Amino acid sequence: MDKPFAITLDVGSSRANKTGSWRTERAVYVERQPPCNHACPAGEDIQSWLYDAEEGGAGYERAWRTIMATNPFPAVMGRVCYHPCETACNRGILDEAVGINSVERFLGDEAIRLGWTVEAEAPPTGKRVLVVGAGPAGLAAAYHLARRGHAVTVRDAGPRPGGMMRYGIPAYRLPREVLDAEIQRIVDLGVELVLDAPVTDLAAVMAEGAYDAAFLAVGAQIGKRAYIPAGSSAHVLDAVSMLHDLEEGERPLLGRRVAVYGGGNTALDAARTAKRLGADEALVVYRRTRDRMPAHDTEVREAEEEGVLFRWLTTITQVEEGSLEVERMELDESGFPQPTGETDVLDADALVLALGQDTDLTLLDGLDDVEIRDGVVVVDGRMMTGRPGVFAGGDMVPDQRSVTVGVGHGRKAAENIDDYLAGRAPAPEPERDLAEFAMLNTWYYADAPRSHRPLLEKVRRQSTFDEVVQGHDESTALYEARRCMSCGNCFSCDNCFGVCPDNAVIKLGPPGEYEIDLDYCKGCGLCVSECPSGAIMMVPEEI
Repeated sequence: MDKPFAITLDVGSSRANKTGSWRTERAVYVERQPPCNHACPAGEDIQSWLYDAEEGGAGYERAWRTIMATNPFPAVMGRVCYHPCETACNRGILDEAVGINSVERFLGDEAIRLGWTVEAEAPPTGKRVLVVGAGPAGLAAAYHLARRGHAVTVRDAGPRPGGMMRYGIPAYRLPREVLDAEIQRIVDLGVELVLDAPVTDLAAVMAEGAYDAAFLAVGAQIGKRAYIPAGSSAHVLDAVSMLHDLEEGERPLLGRRVAVYGGGNTALDAARTAKRLGADEALVVYRRTRDRMPAHDTEVREAEEEGVLFRWLTTITQVEEGSLEVERMELDESGFPQPTGETDVLDADALVLALGQDTDLTLLDGLDDVEIRDGVVVVDGRMMTGRPGVFAGGDMVPDQRSVTVGVGHGRKAAENIDDYLAGRAPAPEPERDLAEFAMLNTWYYADAPRSHRPLLEKVRRQSTFDEVVQGHDESTALYEARRCMSCGNCFSCDNCFGVCPDNAVIKLGPPGEYEIDLDYCKGCGLCVSECPSGAIMMVPEEI
């Protein structure tokens, strides 16, 4: 398999004398934690699947199956994940980060196009698990539990599965046929999906269904309200309800001028949706500056391109029919916005509140051993609540709220539920040193500018819900996968074999496996300094 971004030097022409006894240090091969893997909330082995994807052809399916070992939503994640793996990517220090998210999307789309499927990995265990919530966390947990042989029932209050993937992310970011395809793959494992079935009494439902364990993954689908004086004719609605109703086919009446109050991704989704619904003007009002805005930069840029306007350092003090009274803010010494007393009046036919979301936890009423603190459920390191056998994750527990985090919670909870049902202790997490940029020899990597995904034409973005960010074709996805530097792990470049002056490096049978003949290695460290990926280190010689 060609690895185009590292070179292989010719092998030395002779074998030197045995000099092993002269060493003070010797080289050893190591496996370090790639920064992309370390940063992935879903727990993906990113470097491994990128390595498979570099091959092309049959390598794509192997790469996809590596993703599916941890994440059942590669096509979804390749669209909606804000890719912290790329923020951590060492290649970003050299030029630009590897487009990990775009390669994942390509692999996910290939799987849907070609009909790749997965099967249960274990025989039936006879255990029954209830999952409450068909969002990313609940469906991910159901997927992993089913593959481990457990009978899983997922109950959800909504008429269709997906949770906030369906009801909180607009179709221009996540086409519904993609979401449906990846959910169907989970259902095909034998997962029972019961919709329009809210759980209001968890203990009763578990007893009635004879469930051995439960995973709670109720999403944050209640929009937070703020006290803003409003006239009787003022048109005020919350962003979560607006996006939910739109998914159900109800187009909100917003008028020509729409103001959105908030600074997160939901606020931008609401503003961009308002433009697509025909608003001439969509204005985001935010009390801080752009650099303090929690929304991701890509979302802000795309919103600006679509004509969304922004009013920074501004709060809303009064809402009337057709207008808003706003107050200007200024930052104090600590960077916190303070009121100035200076007000303006803005034209607005509707105000959409996007101030965050809460989770409905009424299903836990009467469960005194499940602790709720600050609106979320307290869980231990296994994601189990105070009630044995009842686990929780996703938006219900203290953590960041995103699809990727939810998928990671679902996987982790499924692993711990499996241990709980089997009566065994959780396996310890393996510890590996992080592969840092300073460990790499970047001279060996050719210049390879990143490929950025194309965007839908602006005129169509402002009037349709067609997908905005387009996918890579095969050649571009292959190129992007090959930009990976395999930080901290051997990728079979043969440099150590080629540069060793004493031919002490021996290639074993399987590609990429080497050992060092300590009878001939004299500890010069040349293999370490010339290893592109930092997969060899010097250690003191054993005496």
